[in-house]
Amino acid sequence: MPVRRTVAMLAAVVALLLAILLSLAVGSRAIAPSVVFDALLNGGTSEDAVVVRGLRVPRTVIAVMVGAGLALAGAAMQGITRNPIADPGILGVSQGASVGVVFAIAFAGVHSLHGYVWFAFAGAGAAAVAVYAIAARGRGGATPIKLALGGAAINALLVSVLTAVLTTRAAAMDEFRFWQVGSLSGRDAELVHQIWPFLLAGALLVVSVARGLDALALGEDMAKGLGQKVATVRIVGGLGATVLTGAGVAAAGPIAFVGLAVPHMARAIVGGDHRWLLAMSALIGPTMLLVADTVGRIVFPPSEVPAGVMTALIGVPFLITLVRRKAVAA
Repeated sequence: MPVRRTVAMLAAVVALLLAILLSLAVGSRAIAPSVVFDALLNGGTSEDAVVVRGLRVPRTVIAVMVGAGLALAGAAMQGITRNPIADPGILGVSQGASVGVVFAIAFAGVHSLHGYVWFAFAGAGAAAVAVYAIAARGRGGATPIKLALGGAAINALLVSVLTAVLTTRAAAMDEFRFWQVGSLSGRDAELVHQIWPFLLAGALLVVSVARGLDALALGEDMAKGLGQKVATVRIVGGLGATVLTGAGVAAAGPIAFVGLAVPHMARAIVGGDHRWLLAMSALIGPTMLLVADTVGRIVFPPSEVPAGVMTALIGVPFLITLVRRKAVAA
């Protein structure tokens, strides 16, 4: 099994590198791989080199960071809640970020992507705190069921708030819909500098509870018997997932399906050990997002299909295949 997992990890690394190359070379104008390497290694001054360094490199880096962040967040949330259909939005994080962006547009007069980031991140954090505060009250603390129910309640509330603002402020709705669909277009190096510390911190928090998530998969009582502090695992893992999702959604909008589908794909390849599962998710997530973004650039030229739309179109067949396999196995 270790050899099989190692081979699978190496294959995933190669797939990610190929996806990065495609992202840099393919678009509304195709650029030869040799020109891409020249622009990256030798700093070429041609028009193609400027496009690669100024536009496609930041976009590709954002895709790698956001894809890995959402995939790690999804794996962590599925482990924490022991819910196979959990995704990063289960704690209301995505809706909280959306409300933050709407408030920034409608009431704070913010109309730039770099300004949205902080409002989106604040909204995501506030929603997650509210969900955990609701779930932690009463007997048993923040159990998976109470977290899911609390998340559903906060999500419903935030959707209502979002709808109320958008239906009364048409200008905000026009601007918000371009962010809401989930896209990597127009992302630049400044945005990379804004979000990477949060993504790194969130990833470290999630990875730090990998063994705890393994124990939790055996059941709460078994995890306690193995010496794991279940509450600590849930808090640290949930905080890490919240930070990852908040930063990812703030940077690229609510990209669908990555956090739900990627952990299942990774689990099918390397099994349920979270040390391997998290590593594989962090490779598959950006690969999926990069491929989705690249295909979206060329499917209807010169127009562009947002990455948030393409991730579902690409990811659904994989998830359906996994569901059918499990149904046959059952």
